Amino acid sequence: MTEPSSVWGKADVSSGKGASDENFPVGSFLISKALRPHVHAYYAYARVIDDIADCETLTPDEKLTRLNAMEDVLLGKREAIMRPDSMSAAVLRASLTRTGVPFETATDLIIAFRDDSRGVEYKTWDDLLHYCKYSANPVGRFLIHLHRESANAFTASDALCTSLQILNHLQDCQKDLQRLNRCYMPSDMMALAGVTQDDLLAGRTSPRLRRVFNTLLDGVDDLNTQASALPTHIQDRRFRMECAAIVELAKRLTMRLRREDPLAGRVALKRADALHAAGAALRAWS
Repeated sequence: MTEPSSVWGKADVSSGKGASDENFPVGSFLISKALRPHVHAYYAYARVIDDIADCETLTPDEKLTRLNAMEDVLLGKREAIMRPDSMSAAVLRASLTRTGVPFETATDLIIAFRDDSRGVEYKTWDDLLHYCKYSANPVGRFLIHLHRESANAFTASDALCTSLQILNHLQDCQKDLQRLNRCYMPSDMMALAGVTQDDLLAGRTSPRLRRVFNTLLDGVDDLNTQASALPTHIQDRRFRMECAAIVELAKRLTMRLRREDPLAGRVALKRADALHAAGAALRAWS
């Protein structure tokens, strides 16, 4: 077996990000206290593998080696070593075993982050949806399984998670290209609008690039419409409130990205958006 030091490497890949850096609640107070540790274990693992794929100092092969090692620990094929990245997989393995949540909700994420590590090109909207199927949708399915909710919620949950992922791509489109040489804008949309990736590096969005953004946001609007049904499929009252709040936040961020320029500065949710989300959560109480 390969020595642990060569598998895991010495470089610290942590981005320093935590749950408070996300657009949307991670294991918020609406999640029951008993389930919150499992949500935090899942988030910690997801944060590690995301940081591996986004690390600027690792080669693609080194990223893939680390991701494979994380998966091996998660599946019990390799012993964890005493360092935060390896232990996050071991902790999540224990959580999934205890709760009965399918391991696919964690291993599917690695499929997406392998693509990130390899630098896969997204040529079409369908390519982007396929990426989100693995990078985002497992998160919602993890929470649904954890709460022992019906599989009837999967379709709306997948729509919401895909919406959130594409919104994040739009927020970070310039930074992703600058730091990681990564672009999630479908190349066929870019070509049709007469723009290239270089247009993402400008200080403002050109009218042609705005057409690409708006086309993506049209698709996100459709996803948000599908996601609106999610609370109706959720029986647990607290989880239903959480879902309603996040659906509202997705809609609010979509509106902000319509009106604001992600190349001129990060488009972020505001206090007013949080108040709207709180109102949606309260309406979902009954």
